[in-house]
Order: sequence, then C-alpha cells, then structure tokens
Amino acid sequence: MRTIVDLPEAERAQLDALCRQRGLSRAEALRQALRLWLDRQKPSHGEVFGLWRDRPEGSLELQQALRQEWEAH
Repeated sequence: MRTIVDLPEAERAQLDALCRQRGLSRAEALRQALRLWLDRQKPSHGEVFGLWRDRPEGSLELQQALRQEWEAH
C-alpha cells in the first residue's frame, strides 16, 4: 500500500544522505524505521506480567462477561 508522508526539508535531506550512504531507497529506509519503531512499541513481558492480578473476577468469569457483552450488541 502506498502512503504519502510530508517531511520537513531538513529531515528529508538527512534521510536522503543516509539512503545514499547505505544504498537504500527512501521507501526502504522508512519501512525499516517504521518496523523498528513498531517493535519498540510492544510492551515487554515485565510491563504486562501480573496485569490482571488485582481484578476481582477470575479470567473465566471475565471471558464469559465479555462474550455476553458481545452477544448483546
């Protein structure tokens, strides 16, 4: 899919210089940068471990409640 991105002139010039140095197209450089950024956005195990421990209901009860909500809509 194509996506149009507006870049400030200074950043575009820096991007173009890096692309020339590394032999990459602008599109490939942006794909690589986006991939790295998306990987960093994933929560680490330590950030989510035990996330549900203070919930009053158990996981099965929560699952059933959510399914009932979905069926009601």
